[in-house]
Amino acid sequence: MDEVLAAVDIGTNSFHLVVARFDDSGHFEVLTREKEMVRLGSGGGDMKTLAPDAIDRGIAALTRFRQIAESHDATMYAVATSATREAENRDAFLTRARKQAGVGIDVITGAEEARLIHLGVLQAVPVFDRQLVLVDIGGGSTEVLVGCEGEVLQAVSLKLGSLRLTRRFFKGDRVHPGAVEACRRHVRSAIAPTAKGVRSLGFEVAVGSSGTIAAVAALVHAGRGEATTPRTFNNFEFTRKEVQRVVERLAAADTVEARRKLPGMDDKRADIILAGSIILEQAMLELGIGAMVVSDYALREGVLLDALQRERGGTLHHLHDLRRRSVVRLMELMDEDPAHSRQVARLALRLFDETGEWHHLGDGPRELLEAAALLSNVGVFVSHDKHHKHTYYVIRNSDRLVGFTDHEIELVALIARYHRKSHPSAKHTEFAALRSRDQELVRTLAGVLRVAIALDRTHDRVVEDLHVRRQGEELAIEVRGRDGVDLSLELYTATERKDLLEQVLDHPLSVVEAD
Repeated sequence: MDEVLAAVDIGTNSFHLVVARFDDSGHFEVLTREKEMVRLGSGGGDMKTLAPDAIDRGIAALTRFRQIAESHDATMYAVATSATREAENRDAFLTRARKQAGVGIDVITGAEEARLIHLGVLQAVPVFDRQLVLVDIGGGSTEVLVGCEGEVLQAVSLKLGSLRLTRRFFKGDRVHPGAVEACRRHVRSAIAPTAKGVRSLGFEVAVGSSGTIAAVAALVHAGRGEATTPRTFNNFEFTRKEVQRVVERLAAADTVEARRKLPGMDDKRADIILAGSIILEQAMLELGIGAMVVSDYALREGVLLDALQRERGGTLHHLHDLRRRSVVRLMELMDEDPAHSRQVARLALRLFDETGEWHHLGDGPRELLEAAALLSNVGVFVSHDKHHKHTYYVIRNSDRLVGFTDHEIELVALIARYHRKSHPSAKHTEFAALRSRDQELVRTLAGVLRVAIALDRTHDRVVEDLHVRRQGEELAIEVRGRDGVDLSLELYTATERKDLLEQVLDHPLSVVEAD
């Protein structure tokens, strides 16, 4: 039976709510999200006290969050982090939250916060089987964790946060001379003991979560001069040098108002982003991180999964193949004939492999082809008429596809969109917006997909295998069917739909039954 849970992350800078429905396998569908910039940690004394007006804002936000959770009949779990756990008057806030807002709050340790963030990140980034270092920069603290396959090898919480360091080094409207270097020295000294342990354990991939890191990613993206802004920065990758250039641009814009005008700037973070970006810059430097991947999920998603595990038990085994599982779940939800789509995907991958010496794409795009093949018919859920266009819309706008970058989702959506009807064309806005190498990728994979779909024209899965053999200038696709079956309709349809594949492979094609 499906279960609806809600999680609240009571942070130093922002409060976050997520409400999600879990199925029997432990996968979840997000029903709604809310975020409020409360600035709970805005009081004085290095966050030793929660200011009365900050508590008032927090209670108001929690009341609204509870009402939203109740509207979904969701069981709600709330956790508080740095600002609350350090405040000497935290009991006043916790009591008011319980009595006035009707919300019970667990104040978690820094190490527990890191563990829960780790759980959340594994839901969004396909790194379960790789040893990772995780950096999460909040308003009051920064969590650093090394983990592998869901196990925590090291977890540390540092008193380094974007709001905390802004109040210490960048109090006024204008950046004072020497403040940036003073902040850098402070961050380096705080991270140094942790860095030794991280370097000793080692890591294969670095992941960053939190609003600060997403805001830095947006500034990096703007600095690249890209024409379009991603709908999500999940799985977006940036380098240490790019972060250093962001810090330089932010420091050069020496007032909050000047920073607000920078391309890619999140207006609500303009006052605290300089401190946050310096924490990230120095963390990458000290920990030996050359490049980092962004996770959209963090503490709140980890709280959801942890709550479910405590209520139901279970393991994290479903995270082994995060990306493919999310594709399959969307297919099974919206495809009226998933067995056909699985057959198409199998044949598409076989044809991709057999034509490798002519398309020269390597193995990288293979996963995108499989995803597009499995999802090529989800648009039928909307309407059979023009379902290829509906397929593009469903893939592009679904929040069920996790582990992919925004750009990868766009490519999958376009490959699936061109599985029938017109060829990719510069007249189509989304295709025209791609870089030339991505346009060629879409053309090639769509050409493969069209033939694969044709080879299951009857939806009876009569084709068992295929092989591509060169005969002079022609490439022959030799199709082998099940014993005694009639392949004539599949062969005819594939011959009718081979033209795009012929163009991208630059060879005439024939589709014949194998001897």
